[in-house]
Amino acid sequence: MPPDLRVGLANGALFRAFALVTAAMHDATVAAWDAKYAYNRPRPTQQDPSLTAAVAVPNSPSYPSEHAAAAGAAAAVLGYLYPADAERFAGMAQEAAQSRVAAGVQYPSDVTAGLDLGRKVAALAVARGQTDNSDATWDGTMPTGPGLWTGTNPTGVAERYWKPWVLSAPDQLRPDPPPAYDSDQLAAELAELKGFARTPRSNGLSFMWQYGSYGNPVTVVNWVRQASQKLMEERLDADAPFATRLYSLLSVGLNDIWIANQDGKYAYWALRPNQLDPSLTTVFPTPTSPSYPSNRSALGMASDLMAYSFPRDAPAYLATGEQVAESAVWAGIHFRSDLVAGRALGRGVGEILMDRIKNDA
Repeated sequence: MPPDLRVGLANGALFRAFALVTAAMHDATVAAWDAKYAYNRPRPTQQDPSLTAAVAVPNSPSYPSEHAAAAGAAAAVLGYLYPADAERFAGMAQEAAQSRVAAGVQYPSDVTAGLDLGRKVAALAVARGQTDNSDATWDGTMPTGPGLWTGTNPTGVAERYWKPWVLSAPDQLRPDPPPAYDSDQLAAELAELKGFARTPRSNGLSFMWQYGSYGNPVTVVNWVRQASQKLMEERLDADAPFATRLYSLLSVGLNDIWIANQDGKYAYWALRPNQLDPSLTTVFPTPTSPSYPSNRSALGMASDLMAYSFPRDAPAYLATGEQVAESAVWAGIHFRSDLVAGRALGRGVGEILMDRIKNDA
């Protein structure tokens, strides 16, 4: 994977890349499944029982190859995102497709059709990527005045202009304005931060949720890894439509949350707690962006999608989402109202996604 895909939370390119790739893989898989049952071609081992497959034979028709379709889609989108590596990605897709023939579970024509299908779906994803306004720029103008964030190089300002996938516009779920900087409410929230008794455990969890895998474990990388582990544990890895849908839900959802949260942050430019009271200490340096709403609280919505997808483990996933949010208070980097607004925004996106799941047959 190119290093650009391993950036921290502040880089919205991470969310955009995963959304484009996983959406293409999902749609290619769904299209492959439609064709499979339209043609209903038997697997090679069904045609010739004397043939021994090197891997478990999937319980689905042979044509076209789902592996080839997903690989072709992923490689083509990644080639668009990282053109210097396009040839390498294409070679990997060809290798993945050919492995199904070598394993004896699909015919050469299956993988040829699968690769072609995947690339056609990828072309649609690339066309979307070329018109999603991801080349938007910020003019560098920052509002000034009491109660506003101050600093240099705020992260991801222009990403509030990007085109979301399931939201009608970046501001569709924009929260109401934050509490005034001189309000009794914000004074009480500041007192909560200053009065919180930090412990080694709370500090450790705060660090983990800020600086974990690939820079920050609330990113899509962490959740896709968790999804992969759960799919294997539940033996759902062979259910390609379910697996690719889960990956795309997480990726598209987190992408839209990021865009919507950036919209809220830079609509209000709310100051951070240690800007309201410089005597407040934080567990780690405060991120270089406005405080309201909280990114980590909003992005914790991924735990809701995991809970929906794996209801037996829902309490554990939902508890993780709450812990992600609370860690911002433990660290002293967010007010309570930031968390509430972020969680509501994230859940709003999650509800839209889950409504789609219920109606996607």
